[in-house]
Amino acid sequence: MDERERGNRVAGLLLAAGGGRRLGGRAKALLPYRGRPLVEHAVRTLRAGGCGPVYVVLGAARERVRAEAELAGCVVLDNPRWEEGMGSSLRVGLRALGGSAAHTEAALVGLVDQPGIGAEAIARVRSAASGPGVLAAAAYGGERGHPVLLGAAHWAPVAQTAAGDRGARAYLRAHAAALTLVECADVADPGDIDTPEDLRRLA
Repeated sequence: MDERERGNRVAGLLLAAGGGRRLGGRAKALLPYRGRPLVEHAVRTLRAGGCGPVYVVLGAARERVRAEAELAGCVVLDNPRWEEGMGSSLRVGLRALGGSAAHTEAALVGLVDQPGIGAEAIARVRSAASGPGVLAAAAYGGERGHPVLLGAAHWAPVAQTAAGDRGARAYLRAHAAALTLVECADVADPGDIDTPEDLRRLA
């Protein structure tokens, strides 16, 4: 199997439903980045890192996001319960992947509000894919972060345990012995955008 075929077996799952509560209710997917909505940058990064297809979970201002962002070629999903936190979006995405007819061995989960995580980090974590049992995550100075690579065998149990803003955190902690950490501090900045001060990351 060549690298392109391998990459097509790893879907990108972008969680982009956040409402930016501490940003005055500005939907994170629509934050401006280099003249375009931030969600477009995140999708391009997943694709450039070798993921495909790309699933995008929307929530806050989802009709505006659909109207204003260029998401052609993506599988766009709505999370009507986005206010419950990231866990609800992860459930929506994993259940859609589990119901897909396309053969996908793993999903690489990224967050829309981490513009400092580029294609190199995505590709580095994706390269850990080794079948439906894979469980891997980027690390920054040895600390687990995003993106997270979930083999298909983990989708259902992760969806069952994902809640609030914890996402897959509890599951990854419970399965730490099986988790491969992929150091990415040399190629990526994992800082996210939660407060007005964090908007400097979009400069």
